[in-house]
Amino acid sequence: MKVSFSKLALISCLSVTGTAQSFAAPTGVQHASTPIVIDGVANESAWDKAQWHPLDQLMVGDMPTPADFSGRFKMLWDNDQLYLQVEIVDDVLIDTHPNPLRAYWDDDCLEIFIDADASGGDHLNNYNAFAYHIALDGNVVDIGPADNGAQEFVLLNEHATSRWTRADSTPYTMTWEVSFRVYPDTFHHNNPVAPLQLSADQVLGFMLAYCDNDGSEEREHFLGSHAITPVDGDKNRGFIDASVFGQIKLLK
Repeated sequence: MKVSFSKLALISCLSVTGTAQSFAAPTGVQHASTPIVIDGVANESAWDKAQWHPLDQLMVGDMPTPADFSGRFKMLWDNDQLYLQVEIVDDVLIDTHPNPLRAYWDDDCLEIFIDADASGGDHLNNYNAFAYHIALDGNVVDIGPADNGAQEFVLLNEHATSRWTRADSTPYTMTWEVSFRVYPDTFHHNNPVAPLQLSADQVLGFMLAYCDNDGSEEREHFLGSHAITPVDGDKNRGFIDASVFGQIKLLK
């Protein structure tokens, strides 16, 4: 992710970024009938009724082979949190930036996009929506507004809990579990507010993605859950514009 561009250009781009998923029916997410423990094991029976969804929509780089990267995910919810179970095959795991606020998108990481009211629109330097980058070490980072109106990278570790395990035999599949709270657009990292309570029939904007790097200076692949219409050839729009997210509907 490179984020150096003018605000004027950004606004112009946002006016033409509407995509087909804005009109697609929301994807149903089942309620967790039993408590979910975030331990990277995912052996709760509640997961059995959740549907798998692929991470197969290319946004950056070229399409990797299945042995290089492949991924799929399930979701559940309860009144307090959303839950993800992500299965990943990644032949090389990379985390070369000890500083969690530096070039985190060039390490292997999950990226969770969430828009509490599914309103879409710009969220680059604000919390109209969130783009949580969850690193292999568990740090959670998003871009937030600085006091001078610019942008800053912000640790939001209190927003999400994650744990992953990796199989000890080929293809060494990772099971990465995440629970994350949903915050309204009134949140600010210098003036936090309480997370929202979730309820049946609630519709939220959502997208999931994975940054894959096998040892290059920059990430080599970026694949997500939803197809994005490119703007000037660029499909890496999720961290800018929540209108490219899909939608989920909480079922009970």
